[in-house]
Parts: sequence; C-alpha cells; structure tokens
Amino acid sequence: MGEQPIFSTRAHVFQIDPSTKKNWVPTSKHAVTVSYFFDSTRNVYRIISLDGSKAIINSTITPNMTFTKTSQKFGQWADSRANTVYGLGFSSEGHLVKFADKFAEFKEAARLAKEKSQEKMELTSTPSQESAPGDLLSPLTPESINGTVEERVTPQMPQHAEARAEPSQNTLPFSHSSSSINKHWEAELEALKGNNAKLTAALLESTANVKQWKQQLAAYQEEAERLHKRVTELECVSSQTTVIKSQKTELNQTIEELELALKAKEEELETLKAEVESAHEFQSQKDVLTQKLQESETRNQTLEAQLSDLEQRLESSQLEREAFRKSLRSLLELLDSKIFELTELRDTLAKLIEGRFLWPSSAAGFLWTRRTADAPCDRLLLPTPTCQTSSGPHAYAHTELQQVVVQSIMDQRKINWQLFLLKLRCFLAFLSTSL
Repeated sequence: MGEQPIFSTRAHVFQIDPSTKKNWVPTSKHAVTVSYFFDSTRNVYRIISLDGSKAIINSTITPNMTFTKTSQKFGQWADSRANTVYGLGFSSEGHLVKFADKFAEFKEAARLAKEKSQEKMELTSTPSQESAPGDLLSPLTPESINGTVEERVTPQMPQHAEARAEPSQNTLPFSHSSSSINKHWEAELEALKGNNAKLTAALLESTANVKQWKQQLAAYQEEAERLHKRVTELECVSSQTTVIKSQKTELNQTIEELELALKAKEEELETLKAEVESAHEFQSQKDVLTQKLQESETRNQTLEAQLSDLEQRLESSQLEREAFRKSLRSLLELLDSKIFELTELRDTLAKLIEGRFLWPSSAAGFLWTRRTADAPCDRLLLPTPTCQTSSGPHAYAHTELQQVVVQSIMDQRKINWQLFLLKLRCFLAFLSTSL
C-alpha cells in the first residue's frame, strides 16, 4: 500500500443499519478524512477513513462496485466483502462530484489490474497442468479404484493367456490349465478386493481429514484477513500521522475559535439580559404612563363634557343676557318715556304752581288762574280758586280748604315719585351687579 493517499476529502461517514437495512447509522460525530490508497502488495485500491485510531472505513474497490449519488451532497456504495453499505455526506456538491469521479477512475483501474492478474495466473497455471500426470488430476473414489482394478485385470488376461498357451501347445490337458488359471485369478481377485477395501478406508479417512483441513484453512483465512485488516489499519495510522497532526491543529484552532465565539455569545447574552431588564423597566414605566394617560384621557373627557356644558350654559347665558339687554333697552326706553312724561308733568306742575286756580263760575268746573310769580317752586300749591260772587270770610275759608286738598294731593304724588325713583335705583344696581 502507498505511503501517501492518492486523494483525500472530508465527509460525514454513515453505515446502513444491519438489522433494518433501511436506516443510516452515523459512525463519526463530525466530518473525518476519507482517502483513496493503492495497495501495491495486492495490487488493489482501497477507501480508508480513520476516526482517531479506529478505522471506520476499510473498503477494497472491486470492478462490480458502484458509487450512487442519492442527493446533491450524499453518496453511497455497497461493499459485499464487509457485508455493509457505506454512506458519505459532503459539505458541498463539488466534493461529492470529485469523490464520485475518483471512484469511477479507481474502479476502472481495479478492473484492469484484475484482468492483468488473471492473465498472469493463466500463464503460470498452464505449464503445471501439462507436466502433472493424469492420474493425479482424477479424484480418488472407490469407483475409480474399482475401475483401475478392472483396467489392470483386463490387459493382463491376454498375457496369462499367452503364457498358458504354450503348455497347450505342449499338449497339456485343457481342464487342468483352466482350473489353475481360475484359482490364480480368484486369488488375485481376493488380493485386489483386500487392497480395494484398504484404499476405500484410506479414502474415507482422507475425506474426513480434508473436511478438517478445510475448516482449519477457513479459520486460517479468517485469521489472515483479520491480521491483514489490522496491518492495513496500522499502515493507515502510520501513513496518516501528518494528516492527523494537521487535523489536530485544525481542531485546536476550531476549538479556540469556538471558545472565542462562546465568549462573544456569553457577552451578547449578558447584553441581551440587561436589555431585557431595561425592557421590563420600560414596560412597567409604559404601563404606569398608560394608566396615567388613561386617567388623563378620562379627566379630559370629563373636562370636555364640563366644557361643553359650560359652553352650553355660556351660550344660554349669552342668549339670556341678550334677551335681558333687549328687555333692558325696552325698559330704558319705557323709563325714558316715563321720565319724559314726568318731566313734562313736573314742568306742567311748575307752570301750575306759578299760576293760580280760579273757581269756575258755573257747573263746568274750576277756573284756574295764575298766582303771583314769587311762589316757591318746591312747594306745590294749587292756585286759590275764587268765586267772583263770593266775598268775606267764607271766601277765605274756601281758599284755605282748596290749598290743603291740593297740598295733600301733591304730597301723595311726591311720595309715589320718590318710591318709583328708589325702586328704579335698586333695579339699576341689581342690573349692574348681574352684568
């Protein structure tokens, strides 16, 4: 076998489940190196893969093997000598295609090597067949032994006949010669039967020995195959030392990278935990703010309702104020008219005070005449009615009576006027406070 692999690649190794013949059983926990080797001692190609010091693939490529691609990254082949089916899972389709091409190439090389070895064996076996005697090629059986006895007896009969022919020529009696010949052949036949029995026993013993030898040969072949596999494994281990060292270096680098990645993931996990805690705090704050917002929205709705109520009340109050203003204007107009009337009445009374009354001379009523102009304006006095026909004390009494009556009437009107002004002032004060 070569010291260095012809072709190497990395793949995940599987074997068919021997019990179900359907499921795949992984033989390696991770991707391992799968290599092609050439065994120069046996002139064969092998596929070998090691997982540490254990050989998980040791398959000899034969011309009747076929590598089948079952998917884009998986291929398989059956090994009748190992009585199993191997499966390889590659990292990419390119690795699978390269492995399949190498398999087909080495399969064709194995076929050519087998044809050459068969030609060599035919050339070496032909002279030995020509030099070997024919009796050694025929099997040793009781029938063949009996056949050889008959063949031996048959050609000797003419010789004895010729030997016995001479006494017949010497005029010996024929009956005496035939009886002696029969006795001779009977004795020789008995000797041949004894030899045949001995040879049969020896044949049976050799047959039993052959069976035992076959069993021993099979055991020796199994032991030789096991030792050969062990030697192959040891040779693979010795030839792949550098590969294992490089794989170990790669694994150490991978472990360091994974440790760094693990540290980074742990830091990221701590950061995520802090973010989760802050998110919980934010969530609690959000809940509080949401509750406050709901309360403020409720208060806002209440205030909006109150505002709408106040707006309605304001609008109604504005309407009432407008109506009140209208009524006030009408009242002021009425008041102006009343004041104007009162002013006219006062002017009229003043004019009446400045004049004097005269009693009517007939039933038509009193006759008002003007008095002297120096009468006080603040004292409301009726003009003195005088009868043109009366004179003396009676006329003076009538005058005094008229003055008393007129004065009482004027006092009553003055009181009513003062009460009206007082009520008007109170109303205006209330109006000013309400506005």
